[in-house]
Amino acid sequence: MSLVLTFPTFDPVAISLGPVAIRWYALAYIAGILIGWMLARRIVSRPSLWGARPHPTVRDIDDLVTWVTVGVVIGGRLGFVLVYNPAYYLAHPGEALMLWQGGMSFHGGLTGVVVAVLLFSRVRHISPVAVLDVLSGVVPVGLFFGRIANFINGELWGRPSDAPWAMVFPGAGPEPRHPSQLYQALLEGLVLYIVIAIAIRMGALRRPGLALGLFGGGYGIVRIIGEFFRMPDAQIGFLWGHVTMGMILSLPMVLIGAVIVAIALMRPAVPPALEGETKA
Repeated sequence: MSLVLTFPTFDPVAISLGPVAIRWYALAYIAGILIGWMLARRIVSRPSLWGARPHPTVRDIDDLVTWVTVGVVIGGRLGFVLVYNPAYYLAHPGEALMLWQGGMSFHGGLTGVVVAVLLFSRVRHISPVAVLDVLSGVVPVGLFFGRIANFINGELWGRPSDAPWAMVFPGAGPEPRHPSQLYQALLEGLVLYIVIAIAIRMGALRRPGLALGLFGGGYGIVRIIGEFFRMPDAQIGFLWGHVTMGMILSLPMVLIGAVIVAIALMRPAVPPALEGETKA
């Protein structure tokens, strides 16, 4: 008889202060944004990582946080509403604004961030590629916390499994399933962060676009791997065979990321900055 783990039921509300309820889902986003902000400040404050390449300042990063947060929230929610469940929200438009109920699309959030970065860079007259290279080194932190929030909410569970760590999720039937949210937290969060952090230490920021390409292609790969263990959204299901919407949306990221990496590696690295020289 195989061991079956019971999902550790969590209260979705982390803190209650009278009529105000703070949910784990919101705390996960806040933690990802705050930690990502601090890491981004460290990246731009180390000239040795950039060489003579112009890059954002700490002040730019402080101001960028608001732009990115708005892009993530609007893009992530619109992506979920328009791609993953348009029929439901067309019938219940008021619920499209209920972010506390969950339902965010990474690909939509990514699109929102790119738009926010392009607008911010235009206003500040700085390179959007440099900004995206910085964000590529910190976004996996937010992905990690986001997937942990998915697990706490008991949503986006995995496919049926007989693995000894399989769990019975509430609302998912009696079959034990992969805790795919934790797999994705490991792959999209920890593994991707380590890979890009190592690349940055080895000089990736002196090759414009390299960190961006590594993130885009790397995320696409680990997301496709994770999709083999995750159940597709019920309203969409499998598109054909074992192919899911997440796989389809991630495949272009792999291809585009590979092209960006190739271009970045073909160009010569930016030389080291002269002693005492500062770049902004």
